[in-house]
Amino acid sequence: MTDQPITGGCQCGAVRYRIDSFGRATICHCRMCQKAFGGFFGPLVTARGLKWTRGEPAMYASSNKVSRGFCSKCGTPLTYDWGGDPEISLGSLDNPELAPPGEQVNIADRLSFHDQISNLPVRNPADNKKVAAFMAEIVGNQHPDHDTDAWPPKDAT
Repeated sequence: MTDQPITGGCQCGAVRYRIDSFGRATICHCRMCQKAFGGFFGPLVTARGLKWTRGEPAMYASSNKVSRGFCSKCGTPLTYDWGGDPEISLGSLDNPELAPPGEQVNIADRLSFHDQISNLPVRNPADNKKVAAFMAEIVGNQHPDHDTDAWPPKDAT
């Protein structure tokens, strides 16, 4: 654990949160998590003492038992609420390294190629001048990975 506050939020900064401590961190392979995250799985961690510090997520009832919170402005998946301690998406944490997954759940829906992903070749942008030039010109609008008094900055266009 860390002495630093555990904080996080969405990509655009409209929704921010703080939590007291973590519970179980998992990777969920169910089809609903795949759809909700737009990815191969849903990485989640139980968030004890969750407090919204800027805005609040919009909610979607993905089933009769679960609601999922997301930013209504940028779409970032934020919560999985089943009626107990809510779970927070690992990627929305300011420091996702604080909550490494310790378990996979709902593996019946795990995609067949999941275990081979780490064996795929890696493309380095520096190996292609056109890609490297494109990447060098990117200026992000993403909220920084720490709390801010206001967002976006007043000088942002």
